[in-house]
Amino acid sequence: MRSPILQGGAHRRRRPRLLPIVLAVFLAAAGASLALRTWPAKGGSEPSGRAASAPAVARWTAAKLLPPAIPRDLVVARGPMVRTGLGEPLTADAAILVEGTNGTVLFAKREHLRLPVASTTKIMTALIALERLAPRDVVTIDPAAARAAPFREGLRPGERVAAWKLFHGLMLYSGNDDALALAIASAGSRTAFLRLMNERARDLGLRDTKFVSPSGLVDRGNYSTAWDLAAITRHALQNARFRTIVRTRVKRVAWAAPTYAKVYVNKNHLLGAYPGADGVKTGWTTLAGHCLVASATRHGIRLIAVVLGADDAYADVRRLLDYGFSRR
Repeated sequence: MRSPILQGGAHRRRRPRLLPIVLAVFLAAAGASLALRTWPAKGGSEPSGRAASAPAVARWTAAKLLPPAIPRDLVVARGPMVRTGLGEPLTADAAILVEGTNGTVLFAKREHLRLPVASTTKIMTALIALERLAPRDVVTIDPAAARAAPFREGLRPGERVAAWKLFHGLMLYSGNDDALALAIASAGSRTAFLRLMNERARDLGLRDTKFVSPSGLVDRGNYSTAWDLAAITRHALQNARFRTIVRTRVKRVAWAAPTYAKVYVNKNHLLGAYPGADGVKTGWTTLAGHCLVASATRHGIRLIAVVLGADDAYADVRRLLDYGFSRR
């Protein structure tokens, strides 16, 4: 049974509504309380009630495993499933174009085909970690993270790094060591973090996604679909900090000696080159080919395009976005 998150899937059977409503209110209140304690006010740089001179060390706790209430309105509006109209065929093995505001599917090609998704996996990694780590929480780099297979930015075992720096390393540079460091810091272990990633996919109604790596480097057994990635991205873009990170083109950060400074350059070449482009993640492995999840916003309309296994991911995404904006 297909997920109801994007149009074209069967809708879930209705369940008694009283218990979910009570639980949703409880979780929302708990999530709000946690957010007030950990996130800075809009425009601020420090978490509420936390001194700048004494950043907290990130520690795994049971409280940080309490997820926010899952938005149950993440359902794509009904509309025609368009599979033609782009002119020349896309080079991608699978693709989808979704209106981010209401979720209407504007174009789809083999949208439910399970494929390796490379570093677009990090969209879910970033989202889960952002919900559990405040920007200035200090992460002590686990030796396993420092040994992560390339691509890595070169984190050293035992060094202490502010979480916000790791998030930029994750989503701009696409560091696999950043992915594992954030996973361990926010859930206590790689295994526990993967469980959270897969639980979130199930909570969103996605049955064609499985994560076996927080970085996406491991292709075997790590898969998703264009449909599911569009749904995950719509969910992630509800997080303001996620939106800020993925639209950043260049981030310069100070670093402890002997590094002193780093410059993260976003690998998403649409930023600054395509009008309205504001995210989200590139990916490539030999098996997955070129993957790209892209977002662009014009006149208040956000479009999300996903291409997997493409020969020319940027050309495919441009054509999808052009097609979508020409019809809005």
